Amino acid sequence: MTQTPTQQQPQARAHFVVPAKHPMVTVLGSGDSLLRVIERAFPTVDIHVRGNEVSAAGDAPEVALVQRLFDEMMLVLRTGAPMTEDAVERSIAMLRQDSGPDGLEETPAQVLTQNILSSRGRTIRPKTLNQKRYVDAIDKHTIVFGIGPAGTGKTYLAMAKAVQALQSKQVNRIILTRPAVEAGERLGFLPGTLYEKIDPYLRPLYDALHDMIDPDSIPRLMANGTIEVAPLAYMRGRTLNDAFIILDEAQNTSAEQMKMFLTRLGFDSKVVVTGDITQVDLPGGTKSGLRQVVEILDGVQDVHFARLTSTDVVRHKLVGRIVDAYEAYDKRNGGPTGSGHASKGK
Repeated sequence: MTQTPTQQQPQARAHFVVPAKHPMVTVLGSGDSLLRVIERAFPTVDIHVRGNEVSAAGDAPEVALVQRLFDEMMLVLRTGAPMTEDAVERSIAMLRQDSGPDGLEETPAQVLTQNILSSRGRTIRPKTLNQKRYVDAIDKHTIVFGIGPAGTGKTYLAMAKAVQALQSKQVNRIILTRPAVEAGERLGFLPGTLYEKIDPYLRPLYDALHDMIDPDSIPRLMANGTIEVAPLAYMRGRTLNDAFIILDEAQNTSAEQMKMFLTRLGFDSKVVVTGDITQVDLPGGTKSGLRQVVEILDGVQDVHFARLTSTDVVRHKLVGRIVDAYEAYDKRNGGPTGSGHASKGK
């Protein structure tokens, strides 16, 4: 792709030839759906397609971004990873951030082609820059806190890293735990046996496991202790060696529970703690252990805090807008909406 600025205004032209081995539908999308995403994102750039050639003309900075976008798209396609409308939108967002004063160390292609786990015919990858940095932090640090709103992939990516670590024999077992706390409910008032009582709290962890491991093998792995899914209270008094341990919904731990959990860490283990500090379901007056631990462990060696935001939401686009709307409301009203009894987010 070459750029030729015009004489009068900061205008530019760019030309890009798609290699013959890549069908144009993989670059432009079915029914030109990817092209339409690009055109909406760059309204000051005229983009034309003829055969396997793409040309762009318009404001020089925008044309330069279009050029970089097509270069990144081709790098992704060369790896065999697909380009989707969502991937194009996220690539554009990353490139715009890269053109700012802070810049980026990672490119969209590096983010979108990082394979974490391949299972049951699909590959789990980070979809945003913050997700990639979160995943990389899990590789580099013993304890990682993934903090962010619902739908940012905090738990799902941690689960994928846990399964990856188990399959590569970095650990001997996976331990998944959550505090069994919900607004307005206590286990003693629920019908059924203990396991029937705790199952609703742990079900999201089972669901993620079924996405990543052959469902037929899960009962065997749980029976022999390779995978353990249990309430946080079951961690007391234990030392957890050779394990990948995930504490989910950590905003619903008390300060004492968080300390208890973190001091279970044994040799050759890794811990990932996930939570959303805006959705706390603890009784009034109980301070969230997740909120407190951010202050206590900030700066401690081999502990990392990964922050995810509404821009990292990988559910329906409306979820990100809902998160932003709640954050704006909280700022106007002086506190998190979920600081007392909030509705549950996963």
